[in-house]
Amino acid sequence: ASQPGRGVKASVPRPPRPAPTPPQQKLPRRPALPAVPQPAYPAPALLRAATDVLAGLRRTDPRLLLSATDSEHLAPGVAAWLERDLTPTAVRHALTTGLPTEPLTRPAALLAHRLTAGLPPLPPYRAPEPPPAARQPLQTCDGCERAFRAPAPGHCRDCRAGRSPGGGLA
Repeated sequence: ASQPGRGVKASVPRPPRPAPTPPQQKLPRRPALPAVPQPAYPAPALLRAATDVLAGLRRTDPRLLLSATDSEHLAPGVAAWLERDLTPTAVRHALTTGLPTEPLTRPAALLAHRLTAGLPPLPPYRAPEPPPAARQPLQTCDGCERAFRAPAPGHCRDCRAGRSPGGGLA
């Protein structure tokens, strides 16, 4: 009572083993850029202005040519400076003044350090000034032709009080 397929081992071809792959050479990984300050309110217009400042740095010093990735990383730091009431020119000056004379191997790291180490304090809070009082338009008195300020035409204060502009009674 033999059962078919039992007892006899069928030789099943094994798939060929893949050839061992040579160990991949890892590319030297660039160290991460230092963290930069973050703006309190990263509005798109503020980040756009920050990116413009970074893009313009290469005009001041060609060694400050930044990649898109570097600019994206540094833009919030520049925005934090702009948020502190500094002009783009002042930020550009702070980032480019006193650069070392030797070649820059990692300009983005240098800029990240400067953005963090030199971050100015927030400007003092000032309550918004109240809007100026609304000035009424000039009107001409219906009684004496004197000019006065009022929301609508009518009589001047003297004519309403029953006095003529000359000082006597009307």
